[in-house]
Amino acid sequence: MKNLILSVFIFTVLSSFTINRLHKDKAVIIWQPSHQTDTGVDFSEAATCNAIAEAAMATKPKLKEYKVWSLNQEGLHHNNVGSNTVIEHTSAILDGKISGYAYELQEANKKKPDVFIAVHNNGGTKRHAIWGFIHEGDPYEAENKELAARLIAAVSSATDLENRGVQLDSSTGRNDYTCKTTGKRGFYSLDENVNTAKYRVLLEIGDNGVSKAFLENPANQKKIGEAIKTELTKWLKEKGL
Repeated sequence: MKNLILSVFIFTVLSSFTINRLHKDKAVIIWQPSHQTDTGVDFSEAATCNAIAEAAMATKPKLKEYKVWSLNQEGLHHNNVGSNTVIEHTSAILDGKISGYAYELQEANKKKPDVFIAVHNNGGTKRHAIWGFIHEGDPYEAENKELAARLIAAVSSATDLENRGVQLDSSTGRNDYTCKTTGKRGFYSLDENVNTAKYRVLLEIGDNGVSKAFLENPANQKKIGEAIKTELTKWLKEKGL
């Protein structure tokens, strides 16, 4: 009887250790939907991007994933408007307040993320398409390019969005925010000096003009989120994360 009790105890301890170890080793994923409400005509990028991120998080399997979002969060500046490429909207402190972007990155870093996916809608392109952006000069630039390429290909295959490929964040030509490591123009949310995640991509999904009706359709939002999550899960498994 004593041997049986001891065996049960050892089994319980080892099982608990294994479960905790698996939980500990699971990659941490951060979703950062746009908080912008000032893009497009009669259009909320925050609403469409949040719906896409929520759809992704709701898609199985359940990962160790979190959303960071500053929309209308008190005590911040530019918490519902602004650009990832502008110093005033990102790294600047105004009236003693940090920006919505800075808040989101602070919250993300607290989770010690492995993968960071920002979800946005493009504008002024006149293209019903999807783009991926990665940080130029990043130590993991090649791996980030692969991840971004796979995610946008998955969305393009699941929808009628044209695949416009992966771009460097310095390529937009509208930045005044620069990476202190490379000295090149960049996206605040993708800067390795700001974002501690190893893998970081930003998706520009559709155009707030030509894709407006498409992006506001809940069925399409769900389809996009599911495609991103499914491909991300495959990539994580291949990477052993």
